[in-house]
Amino acid sequence: MTAVIPPLRLLILGGTGEALAVARALEGDGRFAPVYSVAGRTRNPRLPDLPSRVGGFGGPEGLAAYLREQGVQVLLDATHPFAARISANAAAAARATGVPLLALRRPPWTPGPGDHWQTVADMAAAARALGETPRRVLLTIGQLELAAFCQAPQHHYLVRSVELPEVRPPRCECLTLRGPFQLEDELELMRTRRIDALVTKNSGGEATRPKLEAARRCGVAVIMVQRPPVPEVAQTVPDPEAALAWLRRRAGGT
Repeated sequence: MTAVIPPLRLLILGGTGEALAVARALEGDGRFAPVYSVAGRTRNPRLPDLPSRVGGFGGPEGLAAYLREQGVQVLLDATHPFAARISANAAAAARATGVPLLALRRPPWTPGPGDHWQTVADMAAAARALGETPRRVLLTIGQLELAAFCQAPQHHYLVRSVELPEVRPPRCECLTLRGPFQLEDELELMRTRRIDALVTKNSGGEATRPKLEAARRCGVAVIMVQRPPVPEVAQTVPDPEAALAWLRRRAGGT
């Protein structure tokens, strides 16, 4: 008689396109019993057709308690590259519980021929890098880190984010849009708004790469905020396909 293999209990720390791609690929797959979790910073997050939870766990101790209580067998960290605190909590909780951790970390962008990038450590440095002369600046950094640009009020800002930011610099116009955006859209935006500089995070991935190509073609300077450090983990993959392959191997051996 063939033994029945129980489904692999999986917690996906999501909030990115890659996490959603993994989650949707697991919909209806009886080898897995996944739960999809997002932090809840966006009021209407995109969710898969899976059991989902919205909100934090209460730090690494709360996440560890959840892993134990729910009998989680694998933890997938597929959060945004700038969600350093969540990644640190995931690593700490995995160590405390012994639950295997897989980190999906998309490679960062690198400049190519014709790019005009200046790499900076954080948003305060990005605001300073814009200089004293007034510029027309496109900010694609989300809605939570705009306060730094209040210290550089001489510029005219065009802020693009999923939701309207509560704190924003003066001389600021907001576009509440959800990507991904096509190259043609990015070119039109930069040309019609006469953008001089783009400030963005080095989040990597293909979904938001067109803005960098548009900046290259339009001669727009790019202020690139580098990623915060995240913990080293034993198992990392660069994309959803590799994550799914790893998870399927794991489920087959459970």
